Amino acid sequence: MIRVGILGCGRIGQVHARTLRGMDDATVIAVSDFYPEAAEKLAKICNADVRTTDEIIASPDIDAVIVGTPTDTHFDIIKAAAKAGKAIFCEKPVDMSADNIRTLITHVENAGVAFFTAFNRRFDPNFANLQKRIVAGEIGSVEIVTILSRDPSPPPISYIKSSGGIFRDMMIHDFDMARFLLGEDPVRVFAVGSALVDPEIGKAGDVDTAAVTLTTASGKICQISNSRRATYGYDQRIEVHGSGGMLRAANMLENTVDVATANGFRAAPTMNFFLERYEAAYAKEMKSFVAHLSDPGVAIPGIQDGLRAQVLADAAAQSLETGLPVMV
Repeated sequence: MIRVGILGCGRIGQVHARTLRGMDDATVIAVSDFYPEAAEKLAKICNADVRTTDEIIASPDIDAVIVGTPTDTHFDIIKAAAKAGKAIFCEKPVDMSADNIRTLITHVENAGVAFFTAFNRRFDPNFANLQKRIVAGEIGSVEIVTILSRDPSPPPISYIKSSGGIFRDMMIHDFDMARFLLGEDPVRVFAVGSALVDPEIGKAGDVDTAAVTLTTASGKICQISNSRRATYGYDQRIEVHGSGGMLRAANMLENTVDVATANGFRAAPTMNFFLERYEAAYAKEMKSFVAHLSDPGVAIPGIQDGLRAQVLADAAAQSLETGLPVMV
Protein backbone atom coordinates (compact mmCIF):
# COMPACT_ATOMS: atom_id res chain seq x y z
CA MET A 1 0.00 0.00 0.00
CA ILE A 2 1.53 3.31 -1.12
CA ARG A 3 0.75 6.07 1.37
CA VAL A 4 0.36 9.46 -0.30
CA GLY A 5 0.38 13.09 0.77
CA ILE A 6 -1.27 15.65 -1.52
CA LEU A 7 0.29 19.11 -1.58
CA GLY A 8 -2.20 21.47 -3.19
CA CYS A 9 -5.94 20.85 -3.02
CA GLY A 10 -7.06 22.78 -6.09
CA ARG A 11 -8.50 21.29 -9.28
CA ILE A 12 -5.58 19.02 -10.08
CA GLY A 13 -5.17 17.86 -6.48
CA GLN A 14 -8.83 16.92 -6.45
CA VAL A 15 -8.46 14.99 -9.72
CA HIS A 16 -5.57 12.93 -8.35
CA ALA A 17 -7.39 12.38 -5.06
CA ARG A 18 -10.37 10.89 -6.91
CA THR A 19 -8.09 8.48 -8.75
CA LEU A 20 -6.31 7.42 -5.56
CA ARG A 21 -9.64 6.82 -3.78
CA GLY A 22 -10.47 4.19 -6.38
CA MET A 23 -7.16 2.32 -6.11
CA ASP A 24 -6.47 -0.76 -3.99
CA ASP A 25 -2.70 -0.24 -3.74
CA ALA A 26 -2.56 3.43 -2.71
CA THR A 27 -4.26 5.68 -0.19
CA VAL A 28 -4.25 9.36 0.74
CA ILE A 29 -2.97 9.88 4.27
CA ALA A 30 -2.83 13.67 4.45
CA VAL A 31 -3.41 16.83 2.42
CA SER A 32 -2.23 20.43 2.65
CA ASP A 33 -3.11 23.70 1.00
CA PHE A 34 -2.44 27.42 1.48
CA TYR A 35 -6.20 27.82 1.92
CA PRO A 36 -7.41 25.86 4.98
CA GLU A 37 -10.94 25.54 3.58
CA ALA A 38 -9.68 23.74 0.48
CA ALA A 39 -7.59 21.35 2.56
CA GLU A 40 -10.47 20.59 4.94
CA LYS A 41 -12.85 19.91 2.06
CA LEU A 42 -10.50 17.47 0.29
CA ALA A 43 -9.51 15.82 3.57
CA LYS A 44 -13.15 14.94 4.24
CA ILE A 45 -13.54 13.46 0.77
CA CYS A 46 -10.39 11.35 1.21
CA ASN A 47 -10.87 10.58 4.90
CA ALA A 48 -7.40 12.02 5.39
CA ASP A 49 -5.61 14.34 7.81
CA VAL A 50 -4.90 18.01 7.21
CA ARG A 51 -1.23 18.77 7.81
CA THR A 52 1.23 21.44 6.76
CA THR A 53 3.48 20.81 3.79
CA ASP A 54 6.49 20.48 6.07
CA GLU A 55 4.63 17.99 8.27
CA ILE A 56 3.66 15.86 5.27
CA ILE A 57 7.22 15.79 3.95
CA ALA A 58 8.57 14.84 7.37
CA SER A 59 5.85 12.29 8.17
CA PRO A 60 7.12 8.69 8.44
CA ASP A 61 3.67 7.38 7.48
CA ILE A 62 3.86 8.90 3.97
CA ASP A 63 5.78 7.28 1.11
CA ALA A 64 5.06 9.68 -1.75
CA VAL A 65 3.96 13.28 -2.31
CA ILE A 66 1.91 14.81 -5.10
CA VAL A 67 3.13 18.34 -5.82
CA GLY A 68 0.17 20.29 -7.17
CA THR A 69 1.14 23.65 -5.69
CA PRO A 70 2.07 26.82 -7.68
CA THR A 71 5.20 26.39 -9.77
CA ASP A 72 7.23 28.91 -7.76
CA THR A 73 6.94 26.62 -4.71
CA HIS A 74 8.15 23.46 -6.48
CA PHE A 75 11.89 23.97 -5.99
CA ASP A 76 11.87 24.04 -2.19
CA ILE A 77 9.24 21.30 -1.92
CA ILE A 78 11.06 18.91 -4.27
CA LYS A 79 14.39 19.54 -2.59
CA ALA A 80 12.92 18.83 0.86
CA ALA A 81 10.90 15.82 -0.30
CA ALA A 82 13.94 14.23 -1.95
CA LYS A 83 15.99 14.77 1.21
CA ALA A 84 13.21 13.09 3.21
CA GLY A 85 13.25 10.09 0.86
CA LYS A 86 9.77 10.62 -0.54
CA ALA A 87 8.79 9.56 -4.04
CA ILE A 88 7.65 12.65 -5.97
CA PHE A 89 4.82 13.18 -8.45
CA CYS A 90 5.14 16.74 -9.76
CA GLU A 91 2.83 18.75 -11.97
CA LYS A 92 4.42 20.54 -14.90
CA PRO A 93 6.49 22.58 -15.18
CA VAL A 94 8.95 21.25 -12.64
CA ASP A 95 10.33 24.78 -12.37
CA MET A 96 10.40 27.87 -14.58
CA SER A 97 14.20 27.73 -14.59
CA ALA A 98 16.09 25.00 -16.44
CA ASP A 99 19.07 25.63 -14.16
CA ASN A 100 16.88 25.07 -11.11
CA ILE A 101 15.66 21.80 -12.61
CA ARG A 102 19.27 20.71 -13.13
CA THR A 103 19.92 21.43 -9.44
CA LEU A 104 16.86 19.40 -8.49
CA ILE A 105 18.04 16.50 -10.67
CA THR A 106 21.16 16.31 -8.53
CA HIS A 107 19.09 16.22 -5.32
CA VAL A 108 16.66 13.62 -6.70
CA GLU A 109 19.38 11.36 -8.08
CA ASN A 110 21.52 11.61 -4.93
CA ALA A 111 18.49 10.69 -2.82
CA GLY A 112 17.59 7.81 -5.14
CA VAL A 113 13.87 8.65 -5.07
CA ALA A 114 11.35 8.12 -7.87
CA PHE A 115 10.30 11.27 -9.70
CA PHE A 116 7.31 11.57 -12.05
CA THR A 117 6.84 14.65 -14.24
CA ALA A 118 3.11 14.85 -14.90
CA PHE A 119 2.99 14.93 -18.67
CA ASN A 120 -0.45 13.37 -18.62
CA ARG A 121 -0.94 13.42 -22.40
CA ARG A 122 1.49 10.51 -22.77
CA PHE A 123 -1.19 8.47 -20.99
CA ASP A 124 -4.12 9.53 -23.14
CA PRO A 125 -5.40 6.23 -24.58
CA ASN A 126 -5.40 7.50 -28.17
CA PHE A 127 -2.03 9.24 -28.05
CA ALA A 128 -0.46 6.27 -26.26
CA ASN A 129 -1.88 3.91 -28.88
CA LEU A 130 -0.49 6.11 -31.64
CA GLN A 131 2.99 6.10 -30.08
CA LYS A 132 3.00 2.32 -29.65
CA ARG A 133 2.11 1.86 -33.31
CA ILE A 134 4.95 4.17 -34.33
CA VAL A 135 7.38 2.10 -32.27
CA ALA A 136 5.97 -1.08 -33.82
CA GLY A 137 6.89 0.30 -37.25
CA GLU A 138 3.35 0.45 -38.62
CA ILE A 139 4.09 3.58 -40.69
CA GLY A 140 7.81 3.05 -41.20
CA SER A 141 10.24 5.80 -40.25
CA VAL A 142 8.72 8.97 -38.82
CA GLU A 143 9.25 11.98 -41.07
CA ILE A 144 6.96 14.73 -39.80
CA VAL A 145 4.77 15.14 -36.72
CA THR A 146 1.97 17.72 -36.56
CA ILE A 147 0.50 18.66 -33.17
CA LEU A 148 -2.51 20.97 -32.82
CA SER A 149 -3.45 22.27 -29.35
CA ARG A 150 -6.08 24.98 -29.00
CA ASP A 151 -7.98 26.01 -25.88
CA PRO A 152 -11.64 27.14 -25.95
CA SER A 153 -10.72 30.49 -24.35
CA PRO A 154 -7.74 32.16 -22.67
CA PRO A 155 -7.18 32.13 -18.91
CA PRO A 156 -7.45 35.35 -16.86
CA ILE A 157 -4.80 38.01 -17.49
CA SER A 158 -3.71 37.62 -13.85
CA TYR A 159 -2.78 34.03 -14.68
CA ILE A 160 -1.06 35.01 -17.94
CA LYS A 161 1.22 37.41 -16.04
CA SER A 162 2.55 34.62 -13.80
CA SER A 163 2.36 31.67 -16.21
CA GLY A 164 5.81 31.99 -17.72
CA GLY A 165 4.35 32.45 -21.20
CA ILE A 166 2.53 30.25 -23.69
CA PHE A 167 5.58 28.09 -24.44
CA ARG A 168 6.26 27.22 -20.78
CA ASP A 169 2.64 27.02 -19.68
CA MET A 170 0.69 25.58 -22.61
CA MET A 171 3.02 24.32 -25.32
CA ILE A 172 5.30 22.51 -22.84
CA HIS A 173 2.89 19.56 -23.07
CA ASP A 174 3.35 19.56 -26.83
CA PHE A 175 7.13 19.74 -26.55
CA ASP A 176 7.03 16.59 -24.44
CA MET A 177 4.63 14.94 -26.88
CA ALA A 178 6.95 15.84 -29.76
CA ARG A 179 9.83 14.05 -28.03
CA PHE A 180 7.55 11.12 -27.20
CA LEU A 181 6.53 10.67 -30.83
CA LEU A 182 9.73 11.62 -32.65
CA GLY A 183 11.78 9.16 -30.64
CA GLU A 184 14.67 11.61 -30.45
CA ASP A 185 15.36 15.09 -29.13
CA PRO A 186 15.03 18.16 -31.33
CA VAL A 187 18.23 20.14 -31.86
CA ARG A 188 16.74 23.21 -33.59
CA VAL A 189 13.77 25.35 -32.53
CA PHE A 190 12.09 28.14 -34.48
CA ALA A 191 9.04 30.00 -33.15
CA VAL A 192 6.60 32.66 -34.27
CA GLY A 193 3.74 34.16 -32.30
CA SER A 194 1.18 36.95 -32.08
CA ALA A 195 -1.43 38.33 -29.70
CA LEU A 196 -4.55 37.92 -31.84
CA VAL A 197 -7.10 36.70 -29.30
CA ASP A 198 -6.77 39.42 -26.65
CA PRO A 199 -4.56 42.54 -26.88
CA GLU A 200 -4.26 42.48 -23.09
CA ILE A 201 -2.26 39.26 -23.40
CA GLY A 202 0.20 41.12 -25.61
CA LYS A 203 0.38 43.96 -23.08
CA ALA A 204 1.18 41.35 -20.43
CA GLY A 205 4.23 40.33 -22.50
CA ASP A 206 2.87 37.10 -23.93
CA VAL A 207 1.32 35.78 -27.16
CA ASP A 208 -1.89 33.79 -27.54
CA THR A 209 -1.28 32.35 -31.01
CA ALA A 210 1.98 30.53 -31.70
CA ALA A 211 3.65 28.03 -33.98
CA VAL A 212 6.96 26.22 -33.50
CA THR A 213 9.01 24.06 -35.82
CA LEU A 214 11.34 21.49 -34.24
CA THR A 215 14.04 19.62 -36.14
CA THR A 216 16.02 16.62 -34.93
CA ALA A 217 19.61 15.72 -35.78
CA SER A 218 18.40 13.07 -38.24
CA GLY A 219 16.13 15.59 -39.99
CA LYS A 220 12.74 14.64 -38.54
CA ILE A 221 10.38 17.61 -38.26
CA CYS A 222 7.62 18.49 -35.81
CA GLN A 223 5.17 21.34 -36.29
CA ILE A 224 3.27 22.58 -33.22
CA SER A 225 0.34 25.00 -33.40
CA ASN A 226 -1.17 26.61 -30.28
CA SER A 227 -4.04 29.04 -29.81
CA ARG A 228 -5.75 30.35 -26.70
CA ARG A 229 -9.05 30.42 -28.62
CA ALA A 230 -11.05 27.73 -30.37
CA THR A 231 -14.70 28.66 -30.82
CA TYR A 232 -15.67 25.01 -31.31
CA GLY A 233 -14.19 23.57 -28.08
CA TYR A 234 -11.00 21.94 -26.85
CA ASP A 235 -8.97 21.08 -29.95
CA GLN A 236 -6.34 18.36 -29.50
CA ARG A 237 -5.17 16.54 -32.63
CA ILE A 238 -2.02 14.75 -33.75
CA GLU A 239 -0.89 13.50 -37.14
CA VAL A 240 2.30 11.51 -37.74
CA HIS A 241 3.50 10.95 -41.30
CA GLY A 242 6.07 8.28 -42.00
CA SER A 243 7.82 6.53 -44.84
CA GLY A 244 5.10 3.86 -44.94
CA GLY A 245 1.93 5.76 -44.11
CA MET A 246 0.23 8.03 -41.62
CA LEU A 247 -1.28 7.79 -38.14
CA ARG A 248 -3.80 10.32 -36.87
CA ALA A 249 -5.51 10.91 -33.52
CA ALA A 250 -8.68 12.97 -33.86
CA ASN A 251 -10.53 15.14 -31.35
CA MET A 252 -12.60 13.67 -28.55
CA LEU A 253 -16.25 14.66 -29.03
CA GLU A 254 -19.05 14.93 -26.49
CA ASN A 255 -20.60 11.89 -28.15
CA THR A 256 -20.16 9.84 -31.31
CA VAL A 257 -23.61 10.45 -32.80
CA ASP A 258 -23.76 12.12 -36.24
CA VAL A 259 -26.90 13.69 -37.68
CA ALA A 260 -27.56 13.97 -41.41
CA THR A 261 -30.13 16.32 -42.93
CA ALA A 262 -30.59 18.17 -46.19
CA ASN A 263 -28.03 20.63 -44.86
CA GLY A 264 -25.36 17.94 -44.58
CA PHE A 265 -23.72 15.95 -41.79
CA ARG A 266 -23.20 17.35 -38.31
CA ALA A 267 -21.21 15.85 -35.44
CA ALA A 268 -21.21 16.61 -31.71
CA PRO A 269 -18.98 19.40 -30.33
CA THR A 270 -15.52 18.64 -28.99
CA MET A 271 -15.14 18.32 -25.24
CA ASN A 272 -14.90 21.83 -23.83
CA PHE A 273 -12.68 21.40 -20.75
CA PHE A 274 -9.26 19.83 -20.32
CA LEU A 275 -10.24 17.91 -17.18
CA GLU A 276 -12.95 16.13 -19.18
CA ARG A 277 -10.80 15.65 -22.28
CA TYR A 278 -7.94 14.08 -20.34
CA GLU A 279 -9.92 12.34 -17.59
CA ALA A 280 -8.66 8.90 -18.61
CA ALA A 281 -5.09 10.19 -18.96
CA TYR A 282 -5.08 11.66 -15.44
CA ALA A 283 -6.23 8.35 -13.99
CA LYS A 284 -3.72 6.34 -16.01
CA GLU A 285 -0.76 8.53 -15.11
CA MET A 286 -1.41 8.21 -11.37
CA LYS A 287 -1.83 4.45 -11.65
CA SER A 288 1.46 4.30 -13.58
CA PHE A 289 3.23 6.33 -10.89
CA VAL A 290 2.01 4.01 -8.13
CA ALA A 291 2.90 0.94 -10.22
CA HIS A 292 6.40 2.33 -10.81
CA LEU A 293 6.99 2.56 -7.05
CA SER A 294 6.49 -1.20 -6.80
CA ASP A 295 8.07 -2.04 -10.15
CA PRO A 296 10.67 0.46 -11.46
CA GLY A 297 10.40 -1.28 -14.82
CA VAL A 298 7.10 0.53 -15.40
CA ALA A 299 8.08 3.46 -17.64
CA ILE A 300 7.25 6.98 -16.48
CA PRO A 301 8.25 10.47 -17.60
CA GLY A 302 10.97 11.46 -15.17
CA ILE A 303 12.64 14.68 -14.09
CA GLN A 304 14.97 14.57 -17.11
CA ASP A 305 11.87 14.71 -19.32
CA GLY A 306 10.73 17.75 -17.37
CA LEU A 307 14.10 19.40 -18.03
CA ARG A 308 14.17 18.64 -21.74
CA ALA A 309 10.68 20.05 -22.31
CA GLN A 310 11.63 23.16 -20.36
CA VAL A 311 14.78 23.64 -22.46
CA LEU A 312 12.64 23.50 -25.62
CA ALA A 313 10.19 26.01 -24.14
CA ASP A 314 13.03 28.37 -23.26
CA ALA A 315 14.46 28.02 -26.76
CA ALA A 316 11.06 28.81 -28.30
CA ALA A 317 10.74 31.95 -26.16
CA GLN A 318 14.24 33.00 -27.23
CA SER A 319 13.47 32.32 -30.89
CA LEU A 320 10.27 34.38 -30.71
CA GLU A 321 12.17 37.28 -29.15
CA THR A 322 15.06 37.23 -31.62
CA GLY A 323 13.25 36.05 -34.75
CA LEU A 324 15.99 33.47 -35.25
CA PRO A 325 16.17 29.68 -34.88
CA VAL A 326 17.82 28.44 -31.68
CA MET A 327 20.05 25.39 -31.44
CA VAL A 328 19.59 23.22 -28.33
